[in-house]
Amino acid sequence: METLEAASEKKIKKYISNMPSLSTTISMVLKVCNSPETTANDLNRVIALDPVLTGNVLKLINSAYYSLRDRVTSLTKAIIMLGMNTIKNLAISTAVLGTLNKTKTVKSASIDAFWEHSICVGTAAKIIASIPELGLKNKDEFFVAGLLHDIGKIPLINCFPENYVLVDKAVEEGVAIIRAENKLLGINHSQIGKKIAGKWGLAGAIYETICYHHFPFTADVDNTQVVRIVALADIFAKTLEKKASNELTEEPDMVFNLNDSLLINMLEKMNIGHDSLSEIEEIISEELEKAKEFLNIAQKG
Repeated sequence: METLEAASEKKIKKYISNMPSLSTTISMVLKVCNSPETTANDLNRVIALDPVLTGNVLKLINSAYYSLRDRVTSLTKAIIMLGMNTIKNLAISTAVLGTLNKTKTVKSASIDAFWEHSICVGTAAKIIASIPELGLKNKDEFFVAGLLHDIGKIPLINCFPENYVLVDKAVEEGVAIIRAENKLLGINHSQIGKKIAGKWGLAGAIYETICYHHFPFTADVDNTQVVRIVALADIFAKTLEKKASNELTEEPDMVFNLNDSLLINMLEKMNIGHDSLSEIEEIISEELEKAKEFLNIAQKG
């Protein structure tokens, strides 16, 4: 008799094999962006070959995400203003989210919750990366890594919609999500995310975040900072979600669980104080609206 793990693996493998590949433009954009000698004109020549990405670059620079006074119509000017890292992240997001839109997706509460959580994690990761003590650059990279960190959940929700409701329920009752997925589905979203990232050729910090955000101390040393911050943002987002739920039920506000060994370990490793996390909450609502604008632009790709 076939085991739960084998049956799930077979179903997920078929689902992923049917997912469209990313456009060839993204590999060209990533290659150009990763070259230290690249100029805005070099990137302009590549992006101009893709009407969808060209439109998204101009939509983003003219959106509420940047709130500019004068409209930008020049692609080269938009590239200069946005910067290589933002362009790279927009290209990745446009390609990934546009591809997911072409994949059959179950319309469910789990999918809605997935995107709400993903936006919140991406936003929180970008804000945490902005803490002055960390001295980090390229903060948009943290947003996209956070946005895509749970991408492996998409096949699970689509292949096992009824069982994934049971996973959500188990998590609400305090079971770790990886344990709940393994027990109820025979496979977890980090394993699946690794397969998807491999299929799409995603690499570096985004790949590591997808694979190791639940085990941040096992990530490659070059990407440890991004993975840890996204893992911290994940905890932050879940705390905010619980707090919002408590407000609806008129229960006391949630606070961070300072008995959580992973949380304490990450805060110590990154030299982040608990007060800094409390201050972040005051910024996140405004930033969430901007993040939704970015997601809306990328998804329509």
